[in-house]
Amino acid sequence: MTVEKRTPIPVKDAIERVVKESFVMPTTTVALDESLGYILAQDIIATYDIPRFNKSPYDGFAIRSVDSQNASGEHRKTFRVIDHIGAGSVSDKTLAQGEAIRIMTGAAIPEGADAVVMLEQTIEDDDSFSIRKPFEHHENVSLQGEETQENDVVLQRGQHINAGAIAVLATYGYTEVPVYRKPSVAIIATGSELLDVADPLEPGKIRNSNGPMINALITKHKLTSKVYKIQHDDLESSIAVVKQATEEHDIVITTGGVSVGDFDYLPAIYEALQANVLFNKVAMRPGSVTTVAVTKDTYLFGLSGNPSACFTGFELFVKPAVYAMMGANAIYPQIVQATLMEAFAKPNPFSRFIRATTTFNGKEMTVVPSGFNKSGAVIAIAHSNAMIMLPGGTRGYQKGYTVDVILTDSTAFETELLL
Repeated sequence: MTVEKRTPIPVKDAIERVVKESFVMPTTTVALDESLGYILAQDIIATYDIPRFNKSPYDGFAIRSVDSQNASGEHRKTFRVIDHIGAGSVSDKTLAQGEAIRIMTGAAIPEGADAVVMLEQTIEDDDSFSIRKPFEHHENVSLQGEETQENDVVLQRGQHINAGAIAVLATYGYTEVPVYRKPSVAIIATGSELLDVADPLEPGKIRNSNGPMINALITKHKLTSKVYKIQHDDLESSIAVVKQATEEHDIVITTGGVSVGDFDYLPAIYEALQANVLFNKVAMRPGSVTTVAVTKDTYLFGLSGNPSACFTGFELFVKPAVYAMMGANAIYPQIVQATLMEAFAKPNPFSRFIRATTTFNGKEMTVVPSGFNKSGAVIAIAHSNAMIMLPGGTRGYQKGYTVDVILTDSTAFETELLL
């Protein structure tokens, strides 16, 4: 078998080639309680105003603002309390001059009232209270429709469903939510040097860490997956397994077996499947030999067998493809800027992605590489929540430089911010 010629393309171009395939998944509905993490398949239109009525944002007293005019510390204004209403209740009384109604947070403003006095702004005395300042029309009142009005688009098709979106859907009575179906993923770890996790070590062999890592990344995004094994390390067996995987799944990820060499089966497998190879080399480190191909309706990602390179390929290419397939509006990696707290002197002929730890020190975002950073490194992945992104053609970065950072584990970063 001959060595396949590989011509590197820029990272940006590689990502664009992946997402432009537009394998958008069909739509379905899921229960509201199960919709977290899905992508919304249609606009959600407000069927009524929010708030639905003028309401109080505080515990206090509803008054007529005109009755409070000229109130001061020397000339307090006194009001007589004629009723008490809680949230979810409505008063049947209409305020007259000098009258007030005790009101709880969220309760509807009663007839005649146009302002709310907070409890801490009053001095109470049995069934009356006094104030020392005037109130304006609609002061401390949440007005009907001030957040959104009937027929407004409150959630957009392609929006990621988070906890806030679920609150909106619940507000408008959606027990079933229209979403894009999530793609299913096949995972195939290749390489004659690989042992199963439970196997004892043998000379020249290593345990398969990429398969469980990719499976964990898939699970993190709540996708369904299945692990396939190539029982015999030959071309015919490899073609059969990958073909079965493409028939049963929307995405097929192979790890290993994509390095330049006489025993690289992937080109022959793609040819046998009549797959279109989008690219087979990227101008980046690590993971330059990442390969992506497509059949008529399936992605085939050939990720590097080196753990760090495999992880980088997943973050840069698989994740955007997953979100593009799910109809998401936001599909690209989340990039922030941070101050480099440790020099990285190595020159970068190609774009370089360094496993890193990003923190917020109260004033600025900072980032440091997470230990050993060669493509075969695995420990550094466990201690990272980001990747430093250094453009090609640069000759190293000193401590204090501002660098672009891709967040790979925003939940860990958010937890740190809270602490």
